[in-house]
Amino acid sequence: MNTVNIPCFLLAAGRGERMRPLTDSLPKPLLSIQGKSLLAWHLQALAIAKIQDVVINHAWLGEKIEAALGNGEHFGLHIQYSPEGNALETAGGICKALPIIAPEDYFLVINGDVFSPNLPISQLVDTIHKMRKDVSNPLAHLLMVPNPVQHPEGDFYLQDSTVSNTEFSGAEKLTFSGIGIYHKDLFKDLEFGAPAKLAPLLIQAMGQNKVTGEKYLGPWHDVGTPQRLQELNATY
Repeated sequence: MNTVNIPCFLLAAGRGERMRPLTDSLPKPLLSIQGKSLLAWHLQALAIAKIQDVVINHAWLGEKIEAALGNGEHFGLHIQYSPEGNALETAGGICKALPIIAPEDYFLVINGDVFSPNLPISQLVDTIHKMRKDVSNPLAHLLMVPNPVQHPEGDFYLQDSTVSNTEFSGAEKLTFSGIGIYHKDLFKDLEFGAPAKLAPLLIQAMGQNKVTGEKYLGPWHDVGTPQRLQELNATY
């Protein structure tokens, strides 16, 4: 199998407070839909897209994630882990894991608690190849989705491939899916091992016209509550 030399980072360090009591004894990304954990859905999609190198961060009950997934051999992947004593938020977790991810430039990041079967990872790989040729040197590319019921106000504005934090003519306000492509330089000013949120970094990059995006209309779900998990198990 010809592999794709683009690493992927899966975010799995959250406590999952809204999913309690299910997450009292199990990390949220190991919750299952149709007998397959949320992380396993992502890993199988990555393997199909021929991405081989995966790094997963964890904090709460992280040993259970490592026990469940091992070194990734079962998926045809090479999995490494970035443990966090206390969860470092999204950007802080990425910064701490960067030496393990070891990206040449761009890498893929996926939230471990979203469910998106048929995720177009091969299309995102093609996007990375285009970003490498883009003379504007974008720092991020975000997969945006229509605003779900639980998040009607959305996150960022999208028109064509431009993403902005401020409204502009003709732009549609959408929700960030938790799936994105980032350049390692986006995190260069962060303090290693310190908590840091992703949104301020993205907003700063948007101010420099360094963030692109696309609207995704395929299946995507934020698995945020036990009821939503139950509904997804009944639907799929």
